[in-house]
Amino acid sequence: MRHVPLIGITTDVAGDRFTCRTTYVEAVLSSGANPILLAPCTLETDSLLDRLDGLILSGGDDPIMERFGTVTDPRATKMDQRRQEFELSLLDSASAREDFPVLGICLGMQLMCLHAGGTLHQHLPDILPTASNHVDGAVHEIGGDLWSGAVSSHHKQAVDDPGDLTVVATADDHVIEAVVHPDRAYYRGVQWHPERTEYEPLGRGLIREFIESTCE
Repeated sequence: MRHVPLIGITTDVAGDRFTCRTTYVEAVLSSGANPILLAPCTLETDSLLDRLDGLILSGGDDPIMERFGTVTDPRATKMDQRRQEFELSLLDSASAREDFPVLGICLGMQLMCLHAGGTLHQHLPDILPTASNHVDGAVHEIGGDLWSGAVSSHHKQAVDDPGDLTVVATADDHVIEAVVHPDRAYYRGVQWHPERTEYEPLGRGLIREFIESTCE
């Protein structure tokens, strides 16, 4: 029987509910894998990753920056603290496994960079006249060594310094759009939303590429 990869997808917290956009689930299913939604309430994450073939850190609100030695911008929409600590713990566990595939999307990429010692621009309109190109699902071009094409974005923060990760794609206005770990087979983050990007190679095709990496 063919092995069907099991992919963990992190969830958000909305009052007394854990939530996840259906587009993440549909993208994983259409790529031939089974999605498992991960509620941010696990006692420890090592045994959780033992059961998974790969991990998607989904999009969401803004990181709580005091955790990283600076003040959270008062205009930020702070993510749930339980979710932040859970996902950083997942990254701790995943980082100890050289061949464990991780894909960070939007907030997920930002957390990967913060976990790697990086920093964020906490309010893009302060530094970027083209900040509106990156919100409300706006479609814009990116380019770089690994990926190029039109993507759909929704973020008002962006990576400033990727820490130990390597930048492999940027937007025309120099916003960092994709990062990778230079020494790992698949440890990648993208600032756009591939689960709802229409351009296939940077949309569902990218999700499919990630799923395929879990079978290698």
